[in-house]
Amino acid sequence: MAKRTDLRSIIRIDSELNQIQDLDLLLERILLEARKVVRADAGSIYVKEEDRLVIKYAQNDTKQKELPPGQKLIYSVFSVPINEKTLSGYCALTKKIVNVSDVYNIPREMPYSFNTSFDRISGYKTTSTLTVPLKTAEGRLLGVIQVINARSPDGGTVAFTKEDELLITHFAANATVALQRAYMTRAMILRMIKMSELRDPKETGAHVNRVAGYAVEIFDRWAYRHGLNDVEREKTRDTLKIAAMLHDVGKVAISDLILKKPARFTQEEYAVMQAHTYFGARLFDDPQSPLDSIAADVALTHHENWDGSGYPGWIDVMTGKPLKTDSQGKALGRKMEEIPLGGRIVAVADVFDALSSKRVYKQAWSEQDVYDEIRKMSGIKFDPEMVEVFFEILPSIKQIRELYPEQE
Repeated sequence: MAKRTDLRSIIRIDSELNQIQDLDLLLERILLEARKVVRADAGSIYVKEEDRLVIKYAQNDTKQKELPPGQKLIYSVFSVPINEKTLSGYCALTKKIVNVSDVYNIPREMPYSFNTSFDRISGYKTTSTLTVPLKTAEGRLLGVIQVINARSPDGGTVAFTKEDELLITHFAANATVALQRAYMTRAMILRMIKMSELRDPKETGAHVNRVAGYAVEIFDRWAYRHGLNDVEREKTRDTLKIAAMLHDVGKVAISDLILKKPARFTQEEYAVMQAHTYFGARLFDDPQSPLDSIAADVALTHHENWDGSGYPGWIDVMTGKPLKTDSQGKALGRKMEEIPLGGRIVAVADVFDALSSKRVYKQAWSEQDVYDEIRKMSGIKFDPEMVEVFFEILPSIKQIRELYPEQE
């Protein structure tokens, strides 16, 4: 009966995984569900990048319980070579499952070993591991899942069984199909970003991945504060992640003379630059899905300010003409909750990344100066609650900067 229940769960999960559009969020969910399928206390998921495996997510129920409610586990960002020396590297090399009952007693004849330094640093004892390749039907390796410490019904640590191997193999095969679709979605989005990057050197893949990552972390904490249920939270974070990646896509309509200017804009140039907000929103003016609506909101409003001093304000997206005007006939800026949630979140994420990054006309600000500026702009440029949330999740923000470094 337990096996039948597990298979039913896998079938349900397969359907849910295929509804997730963003690659990173899918990887995180795959790891979570893989651990549930085989009752694993912890685990990591890696993706193949050239001849290495790069960690994308790590989860650990035991360590998570030690944290305050709502706080996320922070893990080391690292990569391992695809070779025989490590469990994950060997799994990737051979594309076969590796099931180890006790990593501290691996037989000498095995080519791989376990690096005990991770346990010493974390204070967590790894015993059993099950490492599974994520490979396509054609045999192409996408990554590796490693689950750790199978739990018995009484909470003890036991070895992973042959039945666990069968269940997770079936799960991994279906998860890989979802991953292939998500890779295609990510590739299409990055092609759109590449168009912007060809026009605007600041609009790099690393920048948009960081901004989108920050945005999801800010939203997650906001959702926790406001008691959003898991279904609504998962749905929104998926669409917000992609929308945040596309926040500046309207820059493709701005002249190279402005976009590639290696200095600050004049007032006239800045006015032209502001149009990228509604040019971007126009790309989603015939909404076919919740993603289109959120993407339009984010593109249009991520430069609005909490106090109403931002841009483009209340305008007709298709014409750029004001809908509400001030005494000088200029468009009134949106303020406070008039700015959609996605716009308020991405505003903080985008400014943080811009200040923290080197540009042709400026050096990166120091970490402390960036934090001081964000605090100073609370209630002026930024929603005060989003600033509070930003500092609550600062360890996660720093981790995302490590995951997506700017290429020199």
